[in-house]
Amino acid sequence: MAAQISSSDAILGEWMNEEKDTKIEIYKVGTEYFGKLLWSEDMLEADGITSKKDTQNTNEKLRGRNLYNVNILHDFVYTETAWDNGKMYDPKSGKTYNCILKLREKLLEIRSYVGIPLFGRSTYWQRSPKDPL
Repeated sequence: MAAQISSSDAILGEWMNEEKDTKIEIYKVGTEYFGKLLWSEDMLEADGITSKKDTQNTNEKLRGRNLYNVNILHDFVYTETAWDNGKMYDPKSGKTYNCILKLREKLLEIRSYVGIPLFGRSTYWQRSPKDPL
C-alpha cells in the first residue's frame, strides 16, 4: 500500500507558471520548503546549452552563478492552511519578495508582496504534466 502524502507535503513536485515559460521543483529540507528553477524559456544563452547567469541579482557576489537550479522559493514553513514565512526571488528583476503559498484545488497560488499580503500579487501555477502527484 502506498504511503499517504501528508497535507504539508502536498506541494512537493514540479510546477509550471501561468505563462508556461518557467518550471520549478518544490522540495523539502527538514521542515522547510524550497523551489528551484528547472527550466525557463530564457534561461539559456544563444548556444542553447550554457545556462544564463544571475546578472540582475542585487548581491554582486551571486551575479556569476548559473540560473539553472537557483532557489527562487525558500524558507517556507507549513502552517495548517498555507506555506508561509518564505521568500520568492525573481531572477528577471533581481528582487526578493515575501511570499505565501496555498493550494487552490489543483493550482498553487503564489502570493508575493512587500509589506502585507493584502497589497500583493498572486499567480497560479499548475502541476507539471510529467509530475504524477
